[in-house]
Amino acid sequence: MYPILAEFGFLTIHTYGLMVASGFLIGIMLAANQAKREGLDPQVILDLCFFILVSAILGARFLYVAIEYEKYLEHPLKAFMFWQGGLVYYGGLIGAVATGWYFIHKKNLPTWQVADLIAPSLAIGQGVGRWGCLFAGCCYGAPTDLPWGITFSNENSLAPLGTALHPTQIYLSLNGFLIFGILMWMRKRKSFHGQIFWMYGILYSIGRFIIEFFRDDIRGSVFAGVLSTSQFIGIFVLCFSVYMLMRLRGRKELILQV
Repeated sequence: MYPILAEFGFLTIHTYGLMVASGFLIGIMLAANQAKREGLDPQVILDLCFFILVSAILGARFLYVAIEYEKYLEHPLKAFMFWQGGLVYYGGLIGAVATGWYFIHKKNLPTWQVADLIAPSLAIGQGVGRWGCLFAGCCYGAPTDLPWGITFSNENSLAPLGTALHPTQIYLSLNGFLIFGILMWMRKRKSFHGQIFWMYGILYSIGRFIIEFFRDDIRGSVFAGVLSTSQFIGIFVLCFSVYMLMRLRGRKELILQV
């Protein structure tokens, strides 16, 4: 793959950063357009997306560095070089949700309606952004004999070279696009606010849990390596998402009038 897209003197354009930024941009445009359709102020949603973007990157990088702290003991400044790869999605999700919750309440916005509006943007942003992982070679898979295995050869790649690996970056991308399609289908069929957001939590945690079994990069583990850190967090995300769906379904004030 191509971790570095182009170099202009002192300026280096990393493919990872470009793809992640593209994913965020597409997601933000989608959210602003949907906000206008639902009678919400698109500018307020754009402001919300900006704060979510910053907090998501910081949260994702923080969790990655916390898990892989030994890498940064000798060169701590490398912890800030997120464009070279190294973001843990659940860290970003936690940071984004916390920031989004604060912003929504500060602006007195309808919490679960806005959450439903943002959820498909998260999914499509992942679908696009994960191609940055493929180009950088991070989040790589285990060795495989399957015909669609990918062999990395670029010396700047973060993945092992010369061995066919599961293209887990593509698996994660397809998972994001699939979730996006399901959520968009649900958008006109939901029966209460919050349904789409928490369905996102269910679908993502299940898909991520399965794909983690095909990964081979160092990303932390629990229970003596039985589960990865993301699988462990995903179990809680799944259970809490199911709980919130059941809880919101019974709240009359959130039921849509049809």
